[in-house]
Amino acid sequence: MTQGFSGAARQGRLMEMEKEVYDVLIIGGGITGAGIALDARKRGMNTALIEMQDFAGGTSSRSTKLVHGGLRYLKQFEVKMVAEVGKERAVVYENGPHVTTPEWMLLPFYKGGTFGAFSTSIGLRVYDFLAGVKREERRKMLSKEETLGKEPLLRKQGLKGGGYYVEYRTDDARLTIEVMKKAVEAGANAVNYVKAEELLYDGGRLAGVIARDAISGKTYQIRARKVVNATGPWVDTLRELDRSKAGKTLRLTKGVHLVFDGARFPLRQAIYFDTSDGRMVFAIPRDGKTYFGTTDTDYEGDTAHPRMSAEDRDYLLAAGNHMFPELKLTADDVESSWAGLRPLIYEEGKSPSEVSRRDEIFVSPSGMLTIAGGKLTGYRKMAETVTDLLAKELQSEGRGPFAPCSTRTLPISGGDVGGSGRFPAFVRQMTEQGERMGLSPKIAELLVRRYGSNVSAIYDRIQARRDWEIPHGLPVELYAALLYGIEEEMVVKPVDFFIRRTGAMFFDIEWVKRWKKGVIGCMADYLKYSDEQLQNDEEELERELQSASLPI
Repeated sequence: MTQGFSGAARQGRLMEMEKEVYDVLIIGGGITGAGIALDARKRGMNTALIEMQDFAGGTSSRSTKLVHGGLRYLKQFEVKMVAEVGKERAVVYENGPHVTTPEWMLLPFYKGGTFGAFSTSIGLRVYDFLAGVKREERRKMLSKEETLGKEPLLRKQGLKGGGYYVEYRTDDARLTIEVMKKAVEAGANAVNYVKAEELLYDGGRLAGVIARDAISGKTYQIRARKVVNATGPWVDTLRELDRSKAGKTLRLTKGVHLVFDGARFPLRQAIYFDTSDGRMVFAIPRDGKTYFGTTDTDYEGDTAHPRMSAEDRDYLLAAGNHMFPELKLTADDVESSWAGLRPLIYEEGKSPSEVSRRDEIFVSPSGMLTIAGGKLTGYRKMAETVTDLLAKELQSEGRGPFAPCSTRTLPISGGDVGGSGRFPAFVRQMTEQGERMGLSPKIAELLVRRYGSNVSAIYDRIQARRDWEIPHGLPVELYAALLYGIEEEMVVKPVDFFIRRTGAMFFDIEWVKRWKKGVIGCMADYLKYSDEQLQNDEEELERELQSASLPI
């Protein structure tokens, strides 16, 4: 097996894939595919994964960035789903406290609003019970004065009080990357920018794919006993290729989020509130910014590149100004944005917001196993269900035996910090170590929180360059993080680093603009870009910067 998870080692990994017959080939490198790869490999299945974009390039980097229990689904009586994903929140947090943070959420209720004091109190109590919420995080009911004390920006007219409960904020893309790295560490073979173009059959049974590497243009034949379709918004595209698209189908809806500088939108407290048209919207402070969303509208455009429209932006600005009227937010105040797609199971006669977020598994006549729908929070449990099915089928064909699922208590990459209870002490200890190396407290803490127990690998790279001039004028901590991204997180393009490995495109867009030239230069040197590839990557980064800044 090729050592390391390097962007420079992709060709070697693809050549290895051609030599094997895998137990499982997963198509799709979002959080669902990553979760299945980890579970399957830890049970002992020979596992491969390909992703046509970057890992987390689709829905898994464009969510509301919450590992949340789905309080809103109580309104739709989705009791089983609330109970399941509510319990999974704690599992995700415990296994990766560096990418998941408890966040107290304030749910204000107003005269004539969807929620009242009684319904909020009962709803949150039921939520606590179903989700198995620990005692110190159980809901509290607040008076009008206490609610405004938590967040003075709230509209005062008609305010009656608030419910106060805990959700979990996450970095969705980094969560996906850390799960993927753990799968690779366990022996899975995973490669980004590889698209399944043809399906291979043996006596009518699906037996693999012909896949094209988007970087080199080469094609590879990858064979497997079982093929899993975990392609999110593209699951029906792959079912069409398999000629098995029948029965239930996908319904894509678009969700848009806006980002404001904290000085312009100085939110103290995460807020969850209902709009005049009955939608629920989050406003969340994060790293000196405030982000706000989401919309929920049917989508039929370019699946790979959903964009914010002026209509999306204006809808969210109106909702924000209704709830926070003193701010008088305008389009000029929007610093960046992102748009993502929800791959939902189609239900006749329901609006986008009413469609269930449940996941479902379809098995085609050829044996292709498709996982569709679902939520970020439930990724591990979804993976367990899929892998149980894979184990059963493979064992009936004489493979195995396989170990039971172990992911419930398995730290993901970067999560070896002694559990959530010890994470604050780990942050202090490793921040101090970074300061002793000459880093500012702010930068050291940012690195520790982003990389968790892998921060040592960043520090090692900083130490190695201590007495050397850093190429292209980059700060040493940025250069070390970029090297780590290329060598250990399969960063292939600048957009991989700026969007999915750091989140900077959404939460620090000026930082991206400042360092883009140096980062592209370093990557071109390291990965030996051709002139054409250099130009393509520069243009792609500019398109993403424009997409994050301006509506279509």
